[in-house]
Amino acid sequence: MPYILIQVTREGVSPEQKQQLIQGATDLVVQVLNKDPQTTFVVIDEVDTDNWGVAGQSVTQLRLAQQLNTPPQK
Repeated sequence: MPYILIQVTREGVSPEQKQQLIQGATDLVVQVLNKDPQTTFVVIDEVDTDNWGVAGQSVTQLRLAQQLNTPPQK
């Protein structure tokens, strides 16, 4: 009974994208491990960007820094 946890930052993942992740992860476990898709659980956990850190900074801080360093779009 596989349990797959997918964690992503909460930045607008659409229901369609979530469905693709669920289906793709299930298909991969079926293909590689020959597991029954009926007993394969996939959970998508959306984490607030304040609660996800990389290189000593939260993703919120990193996104803000990226915005400040990016020239305005025309």
